[in-house]
Amino acid sequence: MEKRTTTKNRNGFSKYLVSILLFLLFEAVAITLWLTKNNLFYLLNFSYIGCCLSLGTALFTAGKRYARHFVQLAVGCYMLLYLGVFSRENMQIEGFWYYLFLGTFEAATIHYAVAKIFGPLLFGRGWCGYACWTAMVLDFLPYKRPQKPRKEKLGILRYVMFLLSLALVSALFLMQVTHLEKIMFWMFLTGNAFYYIAGITLALIFKDNRAFCKYLCPVTVFLKPMSYFSLLRVHCDERKCVHCGKCLQVCPMNVEVNKESRKRKNGTECILCYECTKSCPKKALH
Repeated sequence: MEKRTTTKNRNGFSKYLVSILLFLLFEAVAITLWLTKNNLFYLLNFSYIGCCLSLGTALFTAGKRYARHFVQLAVGCYMLLYLGVFSRENMQIEGFWYYLFLGTFEAATIHYAVAKIFGPLLFGRGWCGYACWTAMVLDFLPYKRPQKPRKEKLGILRYVMFLLSLALVSALFLMQVTHLEKIMFWMFLTGNAFYYIAGITLALIFKDNRAFCKYLCPVTVFLKPMSYFSLLRVHCDERKCVHCGKCLQVCPMNVEVNKESRKRKNGTECILCYECTKSCPKKALH
């Protein structure tokens, strides 16, 4: 009896290993930035995000359907409202270029380094699935399953948006425009308004909540190459797979999840929502 209880406890622990590791990772980042930057804010900021992510993934593991929306709202609202609106920090890609050109490792440059440049080596496009404040709203729209084929060629628009954001901030620096901090704040507000309007419009046109992510979001230019090497990803045991196609129908990002190879179609688009694993009748996905 004692041996059986010990085994059960070990299985329970291993089931929540990802949540524990996420918490430890963000806590390590929080403590490192607190000590190196001598700023308590970073300890509180990354500890809060780490707690939300670890709690949300634990709830998801426990089978709670609201788990991912909980994390999206907890992290997304914090970054959009507290950091963006009240603290007046531009956490969009324009803010990243701004601090990068200043040569300052603060705010948006730290955020991008952790969540969108180096972080994806560990957790892929997890940011898109659990913390993006744009997708936080779009995921409440009714088209959770894409109802039309993906328009692959429209993906070029993401690179256009990426270059436009870079060109815009570059022009502001080259022209030596004054009051850049104030301009960055207003760019954050107008940029988010544009993203929400464009995201909702694209979702209605393509009947796909994630159409904005597939066709317009400039952040994916950073996320895609790093996500290819992601440590955390959906695996497929092709020996169990019966190619029923149920996983392909529910995947919001049109990932070819019934293949194990990293080269599978749209493999770097996976947002780790794990809808595919829930729909697989043979438990071939994990």
